[in-house]
Amino acid sequence: MGKKGKRDKKGKGAEKTAAKMEKKVSRRAKKEEEDLEALIAEFQSLDAKKTQVIESSCPPPSPRLNCSLCAHPERDELILFGGEYFNGQKTYLYNELYVYHIRKNSWAKLEIPNPPPRRCAHQAAVVPTAGGQLWIFGGEFASPNGEQFYHYKDLWVLHLATKTWEQIKAPGGPSGRSGHRMVACKRQLIIFGGFHESARDYIYYNDVYAFSLDCFTWSRLAPAGIGPAPRSGCQMTPTPEGNIIIYGGYSKQRIKKDVDKGTLHTDMFLLKAEGAGKEEDRWTWSRLSPSGVKPTPRSGFSVAAAPNNRCLLFGGVHDEEEEESIEGDFFNDIYFYDVGKNRWFPAQLKGPKSEKRKRRRGRQAEAEAAGQEELQPPPPQGPLEIVKEVVAEDGTVMTIKQVIPGAAEDRDRSGSEEEEEEEEGGALGQPVEPCPRSNAMVAVKHGVLYVYGGMFEVGDRQVTLSDLHSIDLHRMDGWKVLLEMDPKTQEWLEESESDEEEDDDVEGAEGGEEEEESSEDESEDEEGEQQHPAVQPGEAQAQYLARTEQYWLGLARGHMGPEAKDKKVLKVAHAMAKTFYEDPI
Repeated sequence: MGKKGKRDKKGKGAEKTAAKMEKKVSRRAKKEEEDLEALIAEFQSLDAKKTQVIESSCPPPSPRLNCSLCAHPERDELILFGGEYFNGQKTYLYNELYVYHIRKNSWAKLEIPNPPPRRCAHQAAVVPTAGGQLWIFGGEFASPNGEQFYHYKDLWVLHLATKTWEQIKAPGGPSGRSGHRMVACKRQLIIFGGFHESARDYIYYNDVYAFSLDCFTWSRLAPAGIGPAPRSGCQMTPTPEGNIIIYGGYSKQRIKKDVDKGTLHTDMFLLKAEGAGKEEDRWTWSRLSPSGVKPTPRSGFSVAAAPNNRCLLFGGVHDEEEEESIEGDFFNDIYFYDVGKNRWFPAQLKGPKSEKRKRRRGRQAEAEAAGQEELQPPPPQGPLEIVKEVVAEDGTVMTIKQVIPGAAEDRDRSGSEEEEEEEEGGALGQPVEPCPRSNAMVAVKHGVLYVYGGMFEVGDRQVTLSDLHSIDLHRMDGWKVLLEMDPKTQEWLEESESDEEEDDDVEGAEGGEEEEESSEDESEDEEGEQQHPAVQPGEAQAQYLARTEQYWLGLARGHMGPEAKDKKVLKVAHAMAKTFYEDPI
């Protein structure tokens, strides 16, 4: 038997194994999903009470993960839907719809009757049809204790012009899943990959489906060639020619009982539509070998279409798995992929440096003329990387890593120069870029990238962010902070504290949802205060710093770069944090 025959036989064997696993997962998940369907139905009954469209100004959304953020195709707005929040004990799911008004830098909550059920890890895509449509497929619902999952396979469309939800019921679509990817391409929605998980089993997918936006019908594609291995959380980008690019992603497999091994994929594929759209069912997989500097291996990165026929990748995390723990290195960098040139390259910020250098030279000349002596600056040093273990008030050991700019660049600036830069809004001592994170929500509008939320971890704790940053992708002249968040104010409930409340899990989750649904600013503010208590003035500085160390490490690592050593980054991050809290701006 030739090599081709062996590959075909091996491929058919893999397909049979995957089919058996899917049936096994489906059987075990069926019971779990039946249990959760009752809870989902109860939430839907609450939504059914909404009979009219209500749009009201509101505070920014509460922290949440795995929601969707899309740019309105016609207006200067961003649309946020769904998501989840985990406080250490309970998982809260949302189906709220928020609109961010870019020009006003303000948020509005849009309540529309008959919305999709609460979910997270779904996919959303916008098309300009009939004043704009927001399409949503799949995702998952989790029990309050986070141990049971319901995976959706429904398809919804939000008509933006009329502000109405509509569920599209068409047979032959993908199975229930989350972590998949979906893009709008040539009057079709193309869906790839994802996973389905039950309490004991899981399965990852690499199938491809197309939904016609003209006929409202599903079709499963059968591309020729060897395609990507099953995965979730990959980059999926449409090209102007109607092709699809897949990069990276994550999957895991069970190597023995109760032991799973994760894989960070770094390969890249092109799904090409043959026949220029005349024969829609003819697709072909081919492997891409891009040039340039590829992103370092990571999962949880965010992707968006960028100007000049490019797509971008932001942030993510690289988990270093040890015997009994997983330690993650989080990122806040940007990589561009040039579709036409098949080339990766890291983004470079273009700060206004020339004017600052002129001011500095002028001041040095004045100082020399006045006979003032200046200290010789130390030799240049590269970026610093900081790693430190601190013990929180409750005894949790937190390992902190982060990046800061080269120490020499900061030290050789005179104090008077720094004061002038702060007066002009530069504030170089307080960087404004997003702290390192994974699972951020991103969208691009008019060539500007918007980054909302995300998460990072400190030991066993998860910090869910709700800040908002932007950067002009044409100028690349620096980040802007549109909405700040102080991670130290977020409450985290240890698992040991949940024993007394196990019987109240469902009731607590429902109560949390009802509070989130309240349209009164006062109730939302009160809820926010309960979830995010401020640090008491009398709290010891060591505890104060320990609770926010990861945040400062993120700032340090972001400035100093990945090459900096961990110990140096930790030292710089600690100095930044200490300076800030002793002399806050």
